[in-house]
Amino acid sequence: QMCEKFTVCENSMEMLVRNNLNLPRLTEEDGDFLTFLSFQDKCLRKISSGLYAFKTYLEYVQETFISEKQNVESLCYGTEHLARTLKQMVINPDEVTIPDSATQESLRTKLRSHKTWIEKITTHLILRDFTSFMEKTVRAVRYLKNTRSFSV
Repeated sequence: QMCEKFTVCENSMEMLVRNNLNLPRLTEEDGDFLTFLSFQDKCLRKISSGLYAFKTYLEYVQETFISEKQNVESLCYGTEHLARTLKQMVINPDEVTIPDSATQESLRTKLRSHKTWIEKITTHLILRDFTSFMEKTVRAVRYLKNTRSFSV
């Protein structure tokens, strides 16, 4: 929808220039994905922390992607619910990283300072990276559910 409504697409030069958002990711640096998943607690902690980190970014999307406000609001709620649920499953829930209010406010200020055309690109990048994060999260949860006594 972003590409159609705002002509902000994957191959646009602005996309490449502006991707300095430091969004949460599950990457190869976390180790081989299956090896990473074999450490259930570490995996759940990483996913829950990432979901909590996305909260401020998704709130920004909710503010800027007005035409989809209700969908994004639902996405924010579901993301927070999933983060809380996974946090409860971690052996030591205190090890889940949740950005403090000062960090969140600093990020909000940084995101809001973008010009309108950058705003659209930023929104697109956040949604693209969130989608990628969630695809890996679904695979991880499915793997854990199928290989362990794990229920969500």
